[in-house]
Amino acid sequence: MGFPKKIKKYLPLTYSKTLYPRREELLEKINQDGTFLPKSILHADLDRGFLDFVRDDLQISADGKIVPSVDIIITTQNWAQFTETWNFVDSDFNVKPPFVTTVRTPEVKFGTNPALRYNIPNRRQYFYATVPKWDGDKIGADVYKIPQPIPVDITYQVKIICNRMRELNKFNQVVLEKFASRQSYMVVKGHYIPIIWNNVTDESVSDIDKRKYYVQSYEFFVLGFLIDEDEFIVSPAINRSLTVFETESRQKKIKEIGTETQPVGQNINFVFETGTTTQTIPFNQANYLELLSQNNVQSFDVFLNNLYYGSNLKSLQISKNDFVRIEVVKDDNLQSSQIIYKGYN
Repeated sequence: MGFPKKIKKYLPLTYSKTLYPRREELLEKINQDGTFLPKSILHADLDRGFLDFVRDDLQISADGKIVPSVDIIITTQNWAQFTETWNFVDSDFNVKPPFVTTVRTPEVKFGTNPALRYNIPNRRQYFYATVPKWDGDKIGADVYKIPQPIPVDITYQVKIICNRMRELNKFNQVVLEKFASRQSYMVVKGHYIPIIWNNVTDESVSDIDKRKYYVQSYEFFVLGFLIDEDEFIVSPAINRSLTVFETESRQKKIKEIGTETQPVGQNINFVFETGTTTQTIPFNQANYLELLSQNNVQSFDVFLNNLYYGSNLKSLQISKNDFVRIEVVKDDNLQSSQIIYKGYN
């Protein structure tokens, strides 16, 4: 009966982030180190990211030791140029298997990543973020724009060289587990870039007179993209000036008009003679009027400074230099009418 070798010592109390919280977490990784723009990714960054992926995610061990991997991309140069710097050699300074190497095809084609298909020509700049700024005097903001990333397809070949079949089986098991969902991901400066496993071939060379070395080549397809920070544009947006001025903190007491009854002043009479229905009286000081009586008046309208104020008003508040006009409707047009207000000033 099999027994698991890896046993969790504790159970997680919180679940890993998914969907929108996960995208926010990825954005925080991209924007770390105080920058509001994504980090630049070029060919060398993709090569470095794939080497780290091979070293960390495709790592195997043999006889209790980790199988080393060549920490450099091998292209068409002669392997003898690199053997002098490798640190896993025998006493005769010959390369000692097992080890893993990474070879990259020189040509880089336009990418097929469906998430990065171009749709607008001429490398148009797109809005990325609005970042507030403060220079000590003014509050403003900067608009960050970046072009659409350029998708690229890069083919890598990871080769394992060993002299025993057990290393091949172990490495093949790790690759199958890692790419059980057809693709895996490598992280390059916070960006998750997909890797697809295409094929595996056997390149072993048999020689009866010599010891046989196994060489298996795994072909991986990287759906990467290029972002050049030299193409980023930062332009100023709206700036807002902050103006500071001082005012007197002491508050002046304002007298409320019409809330206090002053000593009784003179009566204000609006007299409408026979044939007259309009009377206007100017005031050279503030007054508060209360209706005392009316005679031969059916109804009346009050106008303050030629603006309609109300009808049949019992009280009226007058400011300095205002004038009041009253228009009446008489009960008997053949008689005079009178409206008397008492004024408080």
